[in-house]
Amino acid sequence: MLPKQTFIFFFITICIAASCKRPEPAKLTITWHESPIPPEFDYGDAVNWAALPDRKDAADAVPNKSPLKDEQPNSPADVFFVHPTIYTYKPTTPFQWNANIQDQYLNNKVDSSSILNQATIFNAAGRVFAPRYRQAHYYAFVTPNKADKEAALALAYSDVKKAFEYYLKNYNQGRPFIIASHSQGTIHATRLIKEYIDGKNLQKQFIAGYLIGIATLKNTFEHVEPCKNADQTGCFIAWTTFQQGFFPEWHPGKPTELVSTNPLTWTLDENFAPKELNEGGVSYGFKWVKNFADAQNHQGLLWINTPYVFGRSFVHIKNWHQADMNLFYAPIRNNAKNRVTAYLKATH
Repeated sequence: MLPKQTFIFFFITICIAASCKRPEPAKLTITWHESPIPPEFDYGDAVNWAALPDRKDAADAVPNKSPLKDEQPNSPADVFFVHPTIYTYKPTTPFQWNANIQDQYLNNKVDSSSILNQATIFNAAGRVFAPRYRQAHYYAFVTPNKADKEAALALAYSDVKKAFEYYLKNYNQGRPFIIASHSQGTIHATRLIKEYIDGKNLQKQFIAGYLIGIATLKNTFEHVEPCKNADQTGCFIAWTTFQQGFFPEWHPGKPTELVSTNPLTWTLDENFAPKELNEGGVSYGFKWVKNFADAQNHQGLLWINTPYVFGRSFVHIKNWHQADMNLFYAPIRNNAKNRVTAYLKATH
C-alpha cells in the first residue's frame, strides 16, 4: 500500500497534467447580448501577446530536468499558437461571455498553463507567436443557447484573426510557418486555415497545422489534407485523447470520418504504439517524464493506457483532453522540427 502522502502527490501530479474532475465551471446567467463587450485592443502593443520571440516569456521555457533547449533565435520558421479555454471561473468584472485581456489574473493563468505546457513544445521548430484574445467563457461550450455560443466564439475569433493579420504584416516577412492550437484555440485556428490558407497563395508558406483537442473531420478543408506520415507538409494533424476502450457520449461507437493522428508514429492507422516510442511528456510542475504514454487510434479517437508513472493503478480517468499535448510533448516537438526541415528541403 502506498503511503498516503506519496499517493496524493502522484495523484495530483497526473490530475493537473490531465483531466481529473474539478468543480463545475461558472454558469453565466445573462445572454451574450446582455453582457458588456470587453474593450478592443491593438496587437501593435506587445503586452497584448502572450508570447513573442524577441522578449523573455513563458514560451521560451523547457521542461525541468529535460535535455531540451529553446531554439527560437536560430529558427528559420515561425509558429502561430492559439491557446485553449482558460476562462472558466466566475468573472470578477461585468464582462462575462468573453474575457477581458486586461484581466491580469487570467493572463497569468494562460501563461502558466497553456503557454508553458503547450506553446513551449514548438520553441525548437520556430519563433513562437501567441496572441491574447477575448476568449469565450467555458460556458459557451455547454450552454443550451446556440446563439450565445456562436456570438462568444465569433468575438474570440475576430481577435485571433486580427492577431494573425498583424503577424503576417509585421513579423512574417515571407517565412514558413506552423499553426498550432488546442481546444477552443483549435476552433479558431481551423477558421484561420479556411480563411487564409486553404487553397490560397499563403498555403505555399504553410508547413503544417497541429489542430489538437477538437474532433476534426478529414474533409474539413478543400486543399489541406490530413498528414499521413511524419514528413508530409502542407497538411494538418489532429487528435482527441481518451482512455483505452472509452467512447465519449458524442461518439457513435463505429468507424468515423474523424482525423486521429497517432503522435508516436504520425500515421492514421490503428496500430498500437508502445510508450517506448514516447521520448518524453510533461507532468505537474513542468516536469519531464520519459515514456509517459502509449497511443493507438481507434475510430477517430486517440486511445491511451493510464500514463506510466508511479501510482498509476489508482488513477481512473476516461477523458484526457487537458493532457492532449502534455502526454506527447517531445514527440510533437521533434515532429514539428522535422516538418520544418522537410519543408525547407523541398522548397530550397
